[in-house]
Amino acid sequence: MFTSIWEDIKREYNYGNMVTRIIIINTAVFVLVNLTWVILRLTHAYTTPRLYNSIIHFFSLSSDWMHNLTHPWVWITSMFLHEGFMHILFNMLFMYWFGRIVGDFIGNHRILPLYLLGGLVGGLAFVLSINFLPYDATGAVHYALGASGAVMGIVVAAGVLSPDYLMHLPFIGGVKLKFIVGTLVFIDLIGLAGDTNTGGHFAHIGGAIFGWIFVWQLREGNDWSVPVSNLLDRIKYFFKSLGNWGNTRKGPRVVYKNPNRSRTPKSRKGNSASDQPIDLSHQERLDAILDKIKKSGYESLTSEEKEFLFNASKEK
Repeated sequence: MFTSIWEDIKREYNYGNMVTRIIIINTAVFVLVNLTWVILRLTHAYTTPRLYNSIIHFFSLSSDWMHNLTHPWVWITSMFLHEGFMHILFNMLFMYWFGRIVGDFIGNHRILPLYLLGGLVGGLAFVLSINFLPYDATGAVHYALGASGAVMGIVVAAGVLSPDYLMHLPFIGGVKLKFIVGTLVFIDLIGLAGDTNTGGHFAHIGGAIFGWIFVWQLREGNDWSVPVSNLLDRIKYFFKSLGNWGNTRKGPRVVYKNPNRSRTPKSRKGNSASDQPIDLSHQERLDAILDKIKKSGYESLTSEEKEFLFNASKEK
């Protein structure tokens, strides 16, 4: 049974869209966090809270600037980290419902950049608010974790892209997206004046504002997902090159030939001119990219290949 579950998860991750992948990563981290709690509880009964909190704080965003400077990864890891079941449940449901709408309207390749940027802005809103606004007089160090800021960026982006989109809610029926998104934002605005999770509500508002700005800039011709995608491609290439480091054996060389090019007589050395490597034509390059998508999926393309494919689709 477990083998079947694992195979299903791998298949969904490899062939699913970016919304599915983000949900799988968040869920996997959630399972790992709770298994860590169980193991610590069974092996370090008296010190479990302290050890567990140290591990969680190591990956969580903090109101302490020094913690964030010495743990720079927390700006990313915190938005994939959940402890409570209800916390991750609602975040992932919203990610699934609204993420599909965003992907349908502006493309699957913009989901991850929007998620990451929304989470970063939400995290920054949390840190700035708790340090410069007087709603916390205790002076205690607070930690933020969860995908709420990133998800709110997705939610608001969906509402801006298609405000009249009908979502069917249980016991209510069809409701336009703008009313659902407006209600969620209003709840967070009210939460700013509450006594609990005020910093979290600031993070939600920060992510929501960024979601609106992202779509607005996209309509103005400024695609903020491009530099993020390029950076992710470089990071992926870097780690892939590390994996290939030390492997001196070269793989087979693929040479593309133009089938329409006429053969010429062999030279004195016995080499035909048609046997020499030539530059790819427009159609050959397009076919190669389509073959790559068929084998490895759209996300395996480099930013240059994605741009070439986008320009080729506009020419048709």
